[in-house]
Amino acid sequence: MNPGGSPWADPATQTQPGNPYLGPPPTAPAAPQPYGPPAPYGYPAPYGYPGYGYPGPWGPMPPRGPQRPGQVVTSAVLAFVQAAVVLIASLYLWFFASIIDIAAEGNPGVYSSSRVNALATEGTVMAAVQLVSVVLLIAAGIRALSARTRTAWLLTVGAHAVQVVLAVYWAVRLITLMNETPGPDASGALAAVTIFFVAAPLVGLGMVLAGPGRRWFESPQQR
Repeated sequence: MNPGGSPWADPATQTQPGNPYLGPPPTAPAAPQPYGPPAPYGYPAPYGYPGYGYPGPWGPMPPRGPQRPGQVVTSAVLAFVQAAVVLIASLYLWFFASIIDIAAEGNPGVYSSSRVNALATEGTVMAAVQLVSVVLLIAAGIRALSARTRTAWLLTVGAHAVQVVLAVYWAVRLITLMNETPGPDASGALAAVTIFFVAAPLVGLGMVLAGPGRRWFESPQQR
């Protein structure tokens, strides 16, 4: 043993027993850092769940705008349906008027009366008028679904009202022709045809003349 040396250097030196080694002292867990660059001095830290710089999907949703009433949508759809029906009827009317003109030119002895010529002219004019009303119906349906103005309301009301006027005109005109033509009474078939052509415009007109459909266009306007 080296008398001048440290007693810890001699393995035969007795040591005092102490507490067993328990490892390093516990430390507090580090706080999670928010995602993204650190906030400048004097500004609050980024919002969001710790560890993320953006709000989670459970955050408040933005408020929804006013929803278009079903009455307005129904009126627009009926305008499109009526446009398709009137387009087909106008093409048939123009076809029959053309047939009368061709027959009058080919056989003037039979089809040269003023009444036949008047019917052919009336059919051609009414076919053109109905085609214009088809364009009006399509424009009204589009405006009703895309705008919330008084102009859109007036266009929708006018398009359906024109169809009601046309249906009444044809009902009166066909009744007159049937009364002048000998044969069986066909008032039942005439009533069915009139109802078929006037039902959709009447419903579409009622949808925007009162209730939520009317109030939708009277609310604060947006273009």
